[in-house]
Amino acid sequence: MGLASTGAPWFRASMSSGTFSLLSPRSPLSVPISPSRNVCLSSALLSKSATLDCKASVYVQRRCTQNFRRSVTENRVRKVSCSLLKVEDGINDEACELVSGVELSLGEGADNIQAYLFKAVKNNNGTGILLLSDVFGFEDSSTREFAYRIACNGYNVLVPDLFRGDPWGRDRPKAMFEEWIGGQDPQRVAKDIESSTKWMVDEFVAAGISKKLGIIGFCFGGGRVIEVLARDRGACFGIGVSFYGTRMDPSIASKISVPVLFISGDDDPLCPVNVLRDMEKSIGSGAKVVLFGERGHGFAHRPASPEEDGDAEQAFTTMRNFLYDGLVVNKN
Repeated sequence: MGLASTGAPWFRASMSSGTFSLLSPRSPLSVPISPSRNVCLSSALLSKSATLDCKASVYVQRRCTQNFRRSVTENRVRKVSCSLLKVEDGINDEACELVSGVELSLGEGADNIQAYLFKAVKNNNGTGILLLSDVFGFEDSSTREFAYRIACNGYNVLVPDLFRGDPWGRDRPKAMFEEWIGGQDPQRVAKDIESSTKWMVDEFVAAGISKKLGIIGFCFGGGRVIEVLARDRGACFGIGVSFYGTRMDPSIASKISVPVLFISGDDDPLCPVNVLRDMEKSIGSGAKVVLFGERGHGFAHRPASPEEDGDAEQAFTTMRNFLYDGLVVNKN
């Protein structure tokens, strides 16, 4: 298996050992660092005295507090090559050379939340995208890998911690899930999303870099996409993508005034097809439902088989084209 097919959720590079290790959920591998391989790591990362461990190919050295102002220059970021991921059609490896990642602290006191920002370095189109995670949180490797891939296509992607350091853990008893999710106050979550949105507006829209933001969500985050767009009514967000959203309220869909793409499997009890169709009708022009046959929950950002890999790639391409047409081509 080549590097292009791994997705690179974790890697370790060591100059002293001369190896590059890539840890995938499906296929750990280790290969020698060699000029003949298409691995282009920033030289700043590969010092002779240090070994680098990164999740989603991005980690940070210093945390810096943000108070809804322009970025301060003391944030130190790390850059890695997009060649660690499958480069999308039409984007050459040189144009998509680097993505930078930085950990942010937004707001102060009780309103403080953590977030990751992924930014395209060479091919940045100036557009900001808010990515809302599933219940496993903003540090989950599958979520950060997906955010990285979006950034690799030219975007600036902010992934906030929706659960204030308490995401759902796979080691928790399933019987406790409803108790846990019930403890995630909807008003607090909405406020944190609003704070993240304001930071994105100050960073990209108010500066004249981007006309409108995009918003994407998986599962729990996919359901929140609908709520955010219904409240926003086109003020900040120009487009939305909901991957198999859960706990969605179809009654508010009619308040959405921007294009929305719904991506789901037709065998997902957590995201019923009839609910998606009802919301598609309520939103009207611009809404689109894309269903993948015999696919259940989570296939697009955490595929569990080679067959799901193929559908995940198709889902990503569908989303990528939708975002490009709505945010880059049609900037008004």
